Amino acid sequence: MHQKKKSGEAIYRCKNETYFTLENPQSRPLPVYSWDHRFAGKYPRITKEFFRCKGNPLNPIREWKREGKETLYYRDCYGKGGHGLPLREGKEFIYPCLVEILNYIQEKTGHRVVITTGHRCQEHNLYCDPTPSNWGSKHLLGAECDFFVETMETNPQEIVDLIISYYQQVPPFKGDTEYEIFKRYYREGLNVAHPPWYNKEIFIKLYQEGEGRDLDNQHSHPYIGIQLRMDRETGRPVVFNEKEAQKFRRY
Repeated sequence: MHQKKKSGEAIYRCKNETYFTLENPQSRPLPVYSWDHRFAGKYPRITKEFFRCKGNPLNPIREWKREGKETLYYRDCYGKGGHGLPLREGKEFIYPCLVEILNYIQEKTGHRVVITTGHRCQEHNLYCDPTPSNWGSKHLLGAECDFFVETMETNPQEIVDLIISYYQQVPPFKGDTEYEIFKRYYREGLNVAHPPWYNKEIFIKLYQEGEGRDLDNQHSHPYIGIQLRMDRETGRPVVFNEKEAQKFRRY
């Protein structure tokens, strides 16, 4: 545009106008209301969303040589971006017992529960651990989880004691000795040094440093695995079923 044809509009200010400085906005935590169940203490309340498969297509192809046989190659899945959680009656499902126990631990300790393994699809399960002993993992059914508690990594026994106390204090288990009484599981060939604990509903394993280190548990902390033995809703045992393990929504 030619210099002479430029035009503009004058800015007029009010008499006695002054300037002021805006303060930088400060973040503040969301209020917690009595009817708001999203939070357990100062941490977000654990839901089934925390159990989504941790597969990642960017992980390199993994090879595993079967003893005396050919070498097998495994590619990881697309994780939560490629598929959903296990389905029950057409809806995504994780056994509520697992969610309840982890929230109980978080509330009692005041520390965050870190779920290292929740649901695994078949691809990710084989990618993490292709050995035959893992083929029937209950992670495939949403009936198993591995976790540790932040700042309490070196006190896993305390967390086991809390799980046992859950069944002694929280209804509807109070007074039902099948839930309240935990026994120890002694058998040769277990992949843990501490004999697991079990009651009517769950089976608890304590993995020390160097134990149970699949690709979802590459951290150095001791961690705890909880596995469902009985479905509270149906009263039936929870057993691995390959057909059930394939029931999840693919995106």
